Amino acid sequence: MNDDLNRPAGRYFEELPLGTVIRHRVTRTVTESDNILFTTLTMNPQPLHLDFDFASKTEFGKPLFNSMMTLSLLVGISVHELSLGTLVANLGLTDVVFPQPVFHGDTLRVESEVIESRASKSRPNQGLVTVEHRAFNQHGDLVAQCKRTMLFHRKPN
Repeated sequence: MNDDLNRPAGRYFEELPLGTVIRHRVTRTVTESDNILFTTLTMNPQPLHLDFDFASKTEFGKPLFNSMMTLSLLVGISVHELSLGTLVANLGLTDVVFPQPVFHGDTLRVESEVIESRASKSRPNQGLVTVEHRAFNQHGDLVAQCKRTMLFHRKPN
C-alpha cells in the first residue's frame, strides 16, 4: 500500500517551522454572483455590495466585493496546502485588515507565513501554529491580511 495515498494533503505540526512561507497554488477570480450570493446569504443589506446605483456615487464608483467573503477566501484558499486533514481546530483569527478594496473580476492569490509555532503543553500529539495569511489581487496589491491560530496534529510515528 502506498503511504502517500493515505497521507493528508495538509502539513503536520513538524512541517510548519517558524518562518515557513507557503505561496498557495490555487487562485480565485471573484464574481458579481459570488458577491451577491454571499451578501444575501449572510443577511447583509449593505448597498455598497448590492446596489450598483448607490455604489456608483461612492468614492469607489462601483460595488465593493464583500470583505467577509474576501476573508473566507483568504482562509479557504490556504486549506489544501496547509491544513487539509491535519487540522484539529481553528482557535482564532486576529488582526484582520483590508488595506485595499476588492472588486468583481479581481483575481486573488494567497500566501501564508508561520509566525509562531509551539508544541501543545496539554496535548502531546498536537501543536499550535499561528500563520499570517495575506491575499493579493492581480496587480500585486495587498487586499486582505489576518493572523490565524490553529491546532495541528503532530506527524504520526
